[in-house]
Amino acid sequence: MKTFLLSLAGAFAALLLFLLIGVLTVSGIIGAATATEPQPDSLVLTLDLREELPDQAPTSGLAAFAGQPGFTTIITRLKAAETDDSVKGVFIRGSSFGVGSARAEELRAALIGLRENGKFVIAHTQGTFGGTGPSALRAISAADEIWIQPGSDVFATGISLETQFLKGLFDNLSITPEIEAFYEYKNAPNSYQEEGFTEPHREALLELAEDLWAISLRDIAQDRNMTVEDARIVLESGALSADEFIEAGFADTLGWPEDAREAAEARAGIAELLDVASYTPPVARAGVPMIAVVGGQGPIITGPGEEDIFGGSGGFASDFIAASILDAGRNESVRAVVFRVDSPGGSPTASDQIWRAVERVQEMGKPVVVSMGSVAASGGYYVSTGADEIVANESTITGSIGIFGGKFAIAEGLGRIGINIDNVTVGGEFADAYGADAFTDGQRAEVREWLKRGYDRFTSLVADGRGMTVDEVHDRARGRVWSGVDAKERGLVDTIGGFNVAVERAKALAEIDEDQEVRLLYFPAQKQGFEALEDFFGASSESVRAAAVLSSIAGDERLIGMIEELAAIQSGELRASAPVIRER
Repeated sequence: MKTFLLSLAGAFAALLLFLLIGVLTVSGIIGAATATEPQPDSLVLTLDLREELPDQAPTSGLAAFAGQPGFTTIITRLKAAETDDSVKGVFIRGSSFGVGSARAEELRAALIGLRENGKFVIAHTQGTFGGTGPSALRAISAADEIWIQPGSDVFATGISLETQFLKGLFDNLSITPEIEAFYEYKNAPNSYQEEGFTEPHREALLELAEDLWAISLRDIAQDRNMTVEDARIVLESGALSADEFIEAGFADTLGWPEDAREAAEARAGIAELLDVASYTPPVARAGVPMIAVVGGQGPIITGPGEEDIFGGSGGFASDFIAASILDAGRNESVRAVVFRVDSPGGSPTASDQIWRAVERVQEMGKPVVVSMGSVAASGGYYVSTGADEIVANESTITGSIGIFGGKFAIAEGLGRIGINIDNVTVGGEFADAYGADAFTDGQRAEVREWLKRGYDRFTSLVADGRGMTVDEVHDRARGRVWSGVDAKERGLVDTIGGFNVAVERAKALAEIDEDQEVRLLYFPAQKQGFEALEDFFGASSESVRAAAVLSSIAGDERLIGMIEELAAIQSGELRASAPVIRER
């Protein structure tokens, strides 16, 4: 036991040291983080699509301290660059493993906007893509020039949506998934209860995959001036060498990354390269109308959410998101709200709380427009359904209007390894419903009735929000996922487009002139400098800043002691899970 405790203490000390090094590193560049240096008069913006980005910028923690952007930040900055005379063009390093179909769609729209405003776009790829589909190519296909590295190969032969089925494992362990779902297309429980696809499950995913593939082929073919059929035949044929990729028309030039970068610099003339993340767009004039932006990403859960030193976010916790929406609505300067949703779903109770916050803002007389990201399904659709307008990419995965719940009956499995569970129960039959044994018939009936109430509420809210009858919603619901384009055809989405389109629709609903400049106001705002660290350390930003100054005078030992003491009182772990579709 003593050895174990010493090992644990050593591991904890190593973690604190790691945190300390991170804090000291960013402290060393705090001047750069807080200073406002003038930008050059001539710029080429750079964007590396190989880097992982959250959908929305972290609001606190080290990521916010360092100014890490979100995907929506990149999209809005590229939009601002369209009319910035100092920006001559953009140089992109393409992803080798895909960026996701919906993100590829938004990036493609951004590149088209840049080119339509006289900016050049040069992209370089090192090939591969593998089993991740064509999103890496689709994200850069609208570039003026696409370079590919010599000796590389490209695999972009189709779309594959992967599902793991665990019934065989649970059978071997004598564990019974006691899960009820409404209705046949609500396929998340199938992962636990089936050995393979049911017909409704296969039907829904096959149609979704066909949509994503067709949309991707259409965009790539249009950008590369070829027919859709020619693009399909070549890509589906298998791996392409770099030379074959150029010969087929998917790229223009063979060359190394530095060659493509130099070509971008030469095309711009005298210009400096600047990462889009560091680009500061021209500041909106004082007094222009404000559009609020609230974002939620990840599984939807109840509670306030938790913040951590690295990512720093409330996630998609109901208290956190509802409060942000209400704060945006109460701000007198805000004319409309754009609610960015990127979530596979989660708690119906949490979703209901967020839905009500949207309704309250509308009662304040302010329109709410939802911008759906890569996925806005199940609870992600629930929180969206009451909005004045829903904007989704064609490639967004949405719908999944349904509900499921239950438990895993583990008593038999535990008994096989010598563990017996017994209980004493007082009260009604449902008191021990979520124990280790299988549901009784009466308990199962109660679970189904409870879930049916949840489904009926969900579909009634969709009916009210979308102007349909409950029967019409049920025909489109039953747990089925849709692509954004299919969802629009069925009245579940109003407008096709990305985040920037949602902002334009918010302007229109707020009766702001189309040509009128607006300012985006984020709720909650991304914290800056030492303020981004105060929630984690439990001290004010002034205290943390003072500690950094003290450390430079008195030595690092004092800072180490402070950080160890503050970090030691932190605890908590965000726990949430939700079914997702893995696009390959």
